[in-house]
Amino acid sequence: MILIIDDDIAVRTSLSLLLKKEGFEASSVATPVEALDFLRVQSPELVVLDMNFSNETSGADGLKLLEQIRKRYPAIPVILITGWATIDLAVQGMKLGASDFINKPWKNSHLMESLRTALQLAPGKTAAGNTAATARKKLDQQFDFSAIIGEDPQMIQILETIGRVAPTDASVLIMGESGTGKELIAEAIHQNSLRSKRPFVKVNLGGISSSLFESEMFGHVRGAFTDARMDRVGRFELTNKGTIFLDEIGDLELSSQVKLLRVLQDRTYEVLGSSRSKTVDVRVISATNRNLEDMVAQNTFREDLLYRINLITIKLPSLRERPGDIPLLVDHFLKNLSELYARPLHIDREALQWIKQLPLPGNIRQLKNLVERTVLITPGDVLSLHDFQQQYQPSARKATGGLPEVGAMTLEEMEIRMIQRAMAFHKGKIARVARSLGLTRGALYRRLDKYGIPYSEEEV
Repeated sequence: MILIIDDDIAVRTSLSLLLKKEGFEASSVATPVEALDFLRVQSPELVVLDMNFSNETSGADGLKLLEQIRKRYPAIPVILITGWATIDLAVQGMKLGASDFINKPWKNSHLMESLRTALQLAPGKTAAGNTAATARKKLDQQFDFSAIIGEDPQMIQILETIGRVAPTDASVLIMGESGTGKELIAEAIHQNSLRSKRPFVKVNLGGISSSLFESEMFGHVRGAFTDARMDRVGRFELTNKGTIFLDEIGDLELSSQVKLLRVLQDRTYEVLGSSRSKTVDVRVISATNRNLEDMVAQNTFREDLLYRINLITIKLPSLRERPGDIPLLVDHFLKNLSELYARPLHIDREALQWIKQLPLPGNIRQLKNLVERTVLITPGDVLSLHDFQQQYQPSARKATGGLPEVGAMTLEEMEIRMIQRAMAFHKGKIARVARSLGLTRGALYRRLDKYGIPYSEEEV
């Protein structure tokens, strides 16, 4: 049952009819006093709370009632709703524990999406009855986590969180050092979501200047600026009904953060050069290796944007924090390379123990690079300590996510070569190539297009 708290009878009636139409039982009250009396005797699954009562517009009454509900009934999620919305009010509400903040007049689809997400993420709810002790094998039976390697307790907890969050439309912020697998986590969320058949669009915000931000994200019409010789579809329109992955969001300039906040808040945007507003339905997953809370304190990242993107925060551990997963990762890389090169590749125990002691500031990316380079250079099938030591390139950077120094072959050059060899070995069969490289088919298609590697649409 859902409790509606609003002093406007028209709003209470409208919301009650909408909820009943969507299959929910609804009750409504008009004042904070009535709301607290109701909560003393009944336990709704969720509260929809107006921010203003008694003709005031500051939101103070709503915030006070929100604070009382969260203190007395912390398990009940609360969605705030108001016709006098301000950014500061939204931030205050989210700080006090609100699940979402919606403006009047609301869009029914947006409101119901927010409501279902809040219910799914409420304490005690799980996507598939998961518990903290659930083993990796059980998780793999329930979800598609094939691209994520690891059995460390920290990773098990992260996979359980993904399984719980994926079926919702909750915004997710993935934090972690460079090379820890943030894109793989984002893809896993998408692959296990209700949007899995829709587009997954990755945007590296660190590579988009403020002058090009609107054109890249929202598109432009011909003649919008000097070099706009034809219409361009923006990333949000390409993603519609799917998932947009905003990588390196911590690198986004302040002027662009304002524009991004609007589309995330209102689900509307304007194509550059056009005055018509468009609506978009996307799930947002963001990632960064920077501390956004510190950036907020330094006024380099907007606090309201942070609260909009981090309904769920996933912090990925570095390899230094889960050394027990290093042998699993090495074994995974060697199996893929054995299939790719038709070589019975193995690593001796001494070499594996040595690798486990490496700082690996570049994390999984650096480990994969080290294994692949060693396999490419070493003629034998049993990789020794000496073989790895010959190829290891210590980073001059501290262990804060920096990449290893450039060697004889860049990571991109190696990736291209690996994909080309896998395509040749599997005769262009995309599903097999993706599986051998440890990628999803979507990720493989993006790399094929990026590097201009030809392929057939047929997957026999």
